[in-house]
Amino acid sequence: MKIALCHYSSTGNTELACRYIARNIGHLPFDLIDVRSGVDLSPYDAVGFATSTQFMGVPHLFSRFVERLPMQNGKSAFVFNTYGMMSGQTLKLLDKLVTARGFKVIAGHSLLTPENYPPFIVKGWGNEDAPGEKELAAFNQFIAQLASQLGALQAGQPVKRAKLHIGLLNSLMRPGTLAHARQEMGPLYVDETQCNGCGICGQACPYGAVEFDSKPVFNAEQCHGCWACFNRCPQQAIFTQKIKGTGHYSKPNEKFAARLAN
Repeated sequence: MKIALCHYSSTGNTELACRYIARNIGHLPFDLIDVRSGVDLSPYDAVGFATSTQFMGVPHLFSRFVERLPMQNGKSAFVFNTYGMMSGQTLKLLDKLVTARGFKVIAGHSLLTPENYPPFIVKGWGNEDAPGEKELAAFNQFIAQLASQLGALQAGQPVKRAKLHIGLLNSLMRPGTLAHARQEMGPLYVDETQCNGCGICGQACPYGAVEFDSKPVFNAEQCHGCWACFNRCPQQAIFTQKIKGTGHYSKPNEKFAARLAN
């Protein structure tokens, strides 16, 4: 039995959680696949779909990836998202997207992680200690249940479609629009005295909104306000009118990495 775990992770939290899932279902082979690289899912018996949350919804990059997949005929799938402040409707929207392509969703979970959204970090809402014991226990329970379901599939036993619950508050939260994301971030600038032209911001941008002419040039028409270029710049040379030199989250923090090290 082969399992693909397709993920999008702008600053590494989601990828780290995916590796934790795969490691703790060690009796089954997982292939972790970055959705930006493309993938043929036909060789796989089950598929996981994992993404970070953007404005309480699914990032456009990930939605586009799922929507372009060939139609399936009931292939088993599970959905998973990470979030910093609120998950909103992300899990339900993932379920809807995946189901629309003909997958049968057998499990789903949302995991609280440290925040990587700079405007929240500068306000002191970074959730540096996430996940807590309660969230980690729930995550481990999800993994144990998923392992049981995948084991049943491997044995040729039927597995029921999951009924995913996100809670009343999350269900009331509407995903933010692209216009709102862009407005919240505002125009991007580069401090040329700090920038060394390394190109990491361009590599980090999942929407091709950063071009290079010795220094980064930002394409506002393609920008989705995800802050990946800001977070990943090793020189902290990128800034906005609201935030400069603070609020960065370039990779999973040490506490989070330690919690998911087992």
